[in-house]
Amino acid sequence: MTSARSPQTHTKTRRALPSDLEVVARFNAALWPDAPVAEHREHAAAILSGAPLSSLPLVLIVAEVDGTIVGFIEVGLRSHADGCDPRYPVGFVEGWYVAPEYQRRSVGRALMTAAEHWARSEGARELASDTWIDEEPSQHAHQALGFEIVDRCVHFRKPL
Repeated sequence: MTSARSPQTHTKTRRALPSDLEVVARFNAALWPDAPVAEHREHAAAILSGAPLSSLPLVLIVAEVDGTIVGFIEVGLRSHADGCDPRYPVGFVEGWYVAPEYQRRSVGRALMTAAEHWARSEGARELASDTWIDEEPSQHAHQALGFEIVDRCVHFRKPL
């Protein structure tokens, strides 16, 4: 069975600017709907101001089609990530979102390529990411871009 693919879209990627705050906050809320938009706005504003709530570098990159922002990727450095060489910092995709009408048009690929370039420029030799176990579309997108599954984990909690 083959799936219908939408035509490729000419996508431009760039570092997000403070003027992109509202659209990035809205996309964050679409990706993580359990948190209020105000919380996403505060998080993105810290990154865009160059003062993320992280001791390691963290950036936002946006994708534009015909001058309209249609997606973003948040990528940073981590000291380690599952399955990666602990001797080197690793680039880590903290969030990755493409507006539904632009999915399957290589926008996500363009964002991931920009994240890879940024991570390499920061000295990373690997790029890691994660997604929820029930997010099969995200898992497929990662694998289509060359990621390999290195672990599956179930987290537990017990109130006392």
